[in-house]
Amino acid sequence: MTDRYSTKRLTLINRYYKITRFYPFLKDTAIKAGITVIVFVLLLVGLELFVLDINSILNNWVATYSPKIIFTIFLISETVLGLVPPEVFIAWASKSITPWFFLFVLATMSYIGGIISYFIGNRIFLIPSVKKHMENKIAKHISNLRKWGGFFVFVGAMLPIPHSLVSLASGLIKYNFRSYLLWALFRYARFAMYAAVFRIFNW
Repeated sequence: MTDRYSTKRLTLINRYYKITRFYPFLKDTAIKAGITVIVFVLLLVGLELFVLDINSILNNWVATYSPKIIFTIFLISETVLGLVPPEVFIAWASKSITPWFFLFVLATMSYIGGIISYFIGNRIFLIPSVKKHMENKIAKHISNLRKWGGFFVFVGAMLPIPHSLVSLASGLIKYNFRSYLLWALFRYARFAMYAAVFRIFNW
């Protein structure tokens, strides 16, 4: 009986995602993510071969700037609409004395930045004019979040949709905080994937 109920439930969920076009959305977003990674890698390779010495620049950043400063800048960036691509900071971490530890700290900063964005969105309702402006600005994210819930948080954590905007939208519609925290953990997986790319190319 339980197995039959579970199968029926999964069938209904699958049908719902088909009707709401979640699968095409996921496919298109994944393709865009793949293209983004390829373009980013090709850009770095091109700069390395013909324009700049990427290794020297990254090593200079490590020697010049305190990790506390870099982590603070990254936290602000990940809280405020992802101002600087996280790949830049991952590249910096790859040249540190403890690259995997720094990577973990960056992923944690990104996770915390998302939580801060969630609470900013959660409190925006106190200022009606700001709430209305943000609802209009991120209407698409809000719509997708209402349709797909945690799966959209997953997409925001893993693929090139600003994680801070998805987090802001989650807070704005008061999406379950515990569920948000669980789905947002995939942010760590994204950082590990990008770190693997940098390791392959020895940056």
